[in-house]
Amino acid sequence: MRIGGIDPDHAEGYVRAVLEAQAKKWGAPLLNHLLYARRPSIFRGARAMWAGLDSSGLIDGRLTALINRRVAALNGCVF
Repeated sequence: MRIGGIDPDHAEGYVRAVLEAQAKKWGAPLLNHLLYARRPSIFRGARAMWAGLDSSGLIDGRLTALINRRVAALNGCVF
């Protein structure tokens, strides 16, 4: 990342809970979330977008995962 993310050990409240859940599930917090966490309002907005997509039922979770991987590959991300 050109802009560093936060140190998860110094996160508070909701942000900390999400980062801890990601670490438990994937071994570490997702890098984009560490960046979003620099501004909690942006973090909450990004999380709300993903929650909205998940709850809408319009896009199957498996398709979302494939889209995420494709976008990551196009951006040169190691997702």
